[in-house]
Amino acid sequence: MDQLSQLFLYIPGIIIFLIGSGQVRGWMRRLKPDASTEADIVSCVHIVKKDRKEREQFNYYNVIAEFTDPRTHHRSRQTFKSPTEYAPGQQVRIFWGTGNEKPQLTEKENETLFHPVVLMVGGALLILLALFENQGREVPAMICLSAVLTGAGISLLWNYLRLKKKNLQPLEAEITQLYTRQISKETKILRGSKFTYYPIVRYTVDGKENIRRCNINSSQENSFKIGETITLYLDEETGKVLEKNASIGMAVGGALVLIAGVLAGVSILSVIL
Repeated sequence: MDQLSQLFLYIPGIIIFLIGSGQVRGWMRRLKPDASTEADIVSCVHIVKKDRKEREQFNYYNVIAEFTDPRTHHRSRQTFKSPTEYAPGQQVRIFWGTGNEKPQLTEKENETLFHPVVLMVGGALLILLALFENQGREVPAMICLSAVLTGAGISLLWNYLRLKKKNLQPLEAEITQLYTRQISKETKILRGSKFTYYPIVRYTVDGKENIRRCNINSSQENSFKIGETITLYLDEETGKVLEKNASIGMAVGGALVLIAGVLAGVSILSVIL
């Protein structure tokens, strides 16, 4: 294996580790008792700016939220730039980082498949896997691979059981508009600009109208049509609205990955003996 190929083996682990470590820092900040609070939307103004050629440069909502600062107990207002439209009176959650960082608007409930700690540890194990593979140390490399697959399988199954336990209730949401995010511009080498489309939906919970930009997205504009409905899921215990429910695909996928991890662990014995 040449040196360049050896270096490429580290890239997935490094990327996953950096993403996981960043999520861990945010997760730990949110655990502090005065790190977040509920806020009420005061106003929401759509801001669109185009250049002379009518190409969109900015497209966001200027959101003003009012809240009680948990650190000073004073009533305050803060302006946020958000891709999501909010209705006046809608409740949102904001949180503070470390030091004197300004509060940030939490756009939606975190619905990642893997806990930040699991993601960070998995990235570290993939880095070790690449290291042992490059050194030709077969047994340690197989141990790392087994640990990654087993951990991923357990995490998927745990996520499935966690959602299943919530007994989420279906909630119909109407698509009111699309949020378009440009991910690449046309160049001399690349033909055509690339965009990602997110549905912005409106739904009602306890008689209150809510608006949110969904996580789901598509590179095809006609994947989401204004006026159609999509299904969200209400956690009646907490009042939070999620985009994903427990699916049999998640359970089957977790089981298969777990089995692969166990088999990889068993195969280590055949190498040692």
